[in-house]
Amino acid sequence: MFFSRRTSKAAKPFIGSYEVKVLSLPEECDFEEIIPFELNFIFKRYPEYKERVRAILKNGKAIGVRTVLRTPENILKAVHAISVYSQHNYIITWLPKLLRDKHLPIISAADEERAKSQGSDLRQAVELIERDRLWFRRLVLIDEENKGIRPEEQRLMTELSELIYPLQVDYAVHRVIADNANERTEIAQTIVKMLLFIGPIAHILERYAAGIGKIFAAFTDDLMGEAAELTALRGSGFGWRELAKRSRILLPVLALATYGAYSVEHLIVGGRLVLGGAVFGFSAVALSLTTAIQSYFLYRRNVERLKKEGKVAAEASSARLALTQDFTNPARLGLFVGAAGAPFMGILGAYLGLMSNGWALAAIGSTESIVAGLTVILAGRINDWRFRRKLRRLLPS
Repeated sequence: MFFSRRTSKAAKPFIGSYEVKVLSLPEECDFEEIIPFELNFIFKRYPEYKERVRAILKNGKAIGVRTVLRTPENILKAVHAISVYSQHNYIITWLPKLLRDKHLPIISAADEERAKSQGSDLRQAVELIERDRLWFRRLVLIDEENKGIRPEEQRLMTELSELIYPLQVDYAVHRVIADNANERTEIAQTIVKMLLFIGPIAHILERYAAGIGKIFAAFTDDLMGEAAELTALRGSGFGWRELAKRSRILLPVLALATYGAYSVEHLIVGGRLVLGGAVFGFSAVALSLTTAIQSYFLYRRNVERLKKEGKVAAEASSARLALTQDFTNPARLGLFVGAAGAPFMGILGAYLGLMSNGWALAAIGSTESIVAGLTVILAGRINDWRFRRKLRRLLPS
C-alpha cells in the first residue's frame, strides 16, 4: 500500500529530513493520484515500464521514492564556503551548473589559501556536493517478503533511475538553493517577525502623545528592518567593513525619515491628506528602500569581480544576476515588495481618517515588515508550489 514516512525533526540539523513514498501493490499502478510523481512521469513518458514495475510488485517487492525535505548541514556548509571564499558571495552563478552538469566552479589558488586559513577545504566541498547531488530524490527497491533482490530487478531499477535523472537534478537545485537562502536569513527572519509587535506600543504612544507614535512606528520599523537586512547580508558572506560603508548614506536617510514622520501630523491637520499619507509611507520605508538599492549594488559590484576573474561569462547580464541572487533571500524580497506598497497604504490611511490611530499607524509603518514576515513564513510553501507546477508541465497531457 502507498504510504509516506518522514524522519523526526531531531535529525534535521545533521543529516537532513526526508520522506519515502512507496508503491507495494500491483493495483496501485493504475491510481495516478497516489503514484509518486517520478513513477507517474515514467509511466506516462515510457508506458512500457508499467508492466515491468507491476511484475516486481507481484514478486513481493515495493518501489519507493525517497525525497530529502531539508538539505543536510554538511552540504549547506560546503555551498557557503565555496560562495564566500571563491565566488564573491554568489550561488546562482555556479551551483546549478555543478548540480546539473557537474560543471566545476573556478577556484583559484588564492581562493583555496583564503579558505584554508578559515578551516575550509574548497576542493572537498565541491567533491561533497558533486558526490551527493543525486541523493536528494532517488528510487529505492524494498524487499518486503525477504525473497532477495534478483539481478534483473537491479537492472530495472538502474534503468528507472536513469529515466528520472533530469527530475533528480532539478530537485537538487531547488532544494539546496531554497535551504541555503533560509539558512542565510535565519536571524533576519527572527527580527522581521519581531516587527509585528510594534503595533501595541505605537498605539499607546499615539494615544497619549500625538505625533510620537508616528515617529516610533516609522523609526523603529526602519531600524529593525535594517538590522534584518544586515544580518541577511552577513549570512551571505559580506564583511562588516564593507557593510559599514553603507552608513554614510543610511544615517542621513534615517534623519530625513524621522523628520518626515514628525511632519505628518502638521500636514494632516492642514488638510493635505494625500501628501501627509505619502510622506508617512515613504518615511516608514525610506531606510528599507535605500537598503534594497545598496544591496543590489553590492551584488552587482561582485558580479563584475567574478567577470574579471573569469568565473562568470563576460557577456552575462550583471543587472539580472545581481537581482536574481539578491532575491533568493525571501526576507529581502518581502521587504522590497512591502516597501514599494507602503506609500499607497499611507495615502489610504489618510483618506480613511486613520492617521491618529496607533494601530493603523503601526500597520502602515510596518507594511514592508509585515509583507516580509509573510514572505518568510510562506517562502518554503511558495517555492515548493512553483517547483511542483514546473514538474507537472513535464508530464504528457
